[in-house]
Amino acid sequence: MTRALRKTLWFTLGIVLTTTLVACSDKETPANTGDKLNVVSTVAMVTDVIRNIAGDHVDTHGLMGEGVDPHLYKPTRGDVAQILEADAVYYVGLMLEGRMVDTFMKAANAGTKVYPVAERLDEAFLLEPADFDGHWDPHVWMDVAAWSKCVPTITDSLAELDPANADAYRTAAAAYQAQLTELDAYVKKVISSIPPQQRVLLTAHDAFNYFGRAYDIRVMGIQGISTESEAALDDINRLVDFLVENRIGAVFVESSVSDKNVKALIAGAADRGHTVTIGGTLFSDAMGPAGTYEGTYIGMIDHNATTIARALGGTAPEKGFQGKLTGASH
Repeated sequence: MTRALRKTLWFTLGIVLTTTLVACSDKETPANTGDKLNVVSTVAMVTDVIRNIAGDHVDTHGLMGEGVDPHLYKPTRGDVAQILEADAVYYVGLMLEGRMVDTFMKAANAGTKVYPVAERLDEAFLLEPADFDGHWDPHVWMDVAAWSKCVPTITDSLAELDPANADAYRTAAAAYQAQLTELDAYVKKVISSIPPQQRVLLTAHDAFNYFGRAYDIRVMGIQGISTESEAALDDINRLVDFLVENRIGAVFVESSVSDKNVKALIAGAADRGHTVTIGGTLFSDAMGPAGTYEGTYIGMIDHNATTIARALGGTAPEKGFQGKLTGASH
């Protein structure tokens, strides 16, 4: 199957999930029953956007919490039941939640509105790194401005499902996007403070390509786009060579990915007389602990940018862009 055909099939799937059998469904929603919308979402980044837009007007149920890897996640029976009973389901798409596709299709066929929020972005914007085997990179939330572009998909769909609260959703969405604009500016500022020769972000897997493009930092992942792929010994040795030759002093682990490959890099560099430290734990495919600032999308990105900048020789306030960082990285 060609790259173009694979991408077309996945975008077609997103269209099918949001249109097929929905218009002709007789499934009642709160818009015609007077109850709250019952919404299910996958990764916490999507859940957090919904909660910022909808507030108390919607009952929101996020399936994946702290430390959960969406690439490997298989829905439980309870998850499937929640999805089938929901008025609407939101997920990232672009193959991030690849093991849940059958469940999404089943929900769409049952009349549930299903929204792959990242697949509504302009195709010209999406990244397709050379080693991604013809697939789009799904980690769009790593570019704050890009993630902000996903907010209207959620806002417009909620307003359509629940027109009585449409104005409230749109007002909250505008306020939230204003916060994201400020966050985006902060990330640009602190990452640009890293000396150019040290502006290299090496992590456990390929989740930071959008971050690299948006904030002008070279990114390298030991594993590929999905944590289902394994890092080859040649990959480890190649990255050790890079660390030693470029005198890179810090690499990063991720909260939802094993740190064994990162530790192998550090050991390999040490064998060659070069000291590399762990610059911190970053949030890639999952946010921080529930109830913490890092357990919000803004806190997640603030933590990442602040941690990266400080570890690589840049300038960033210890408590981050809003002075709220708690150090909750696991």
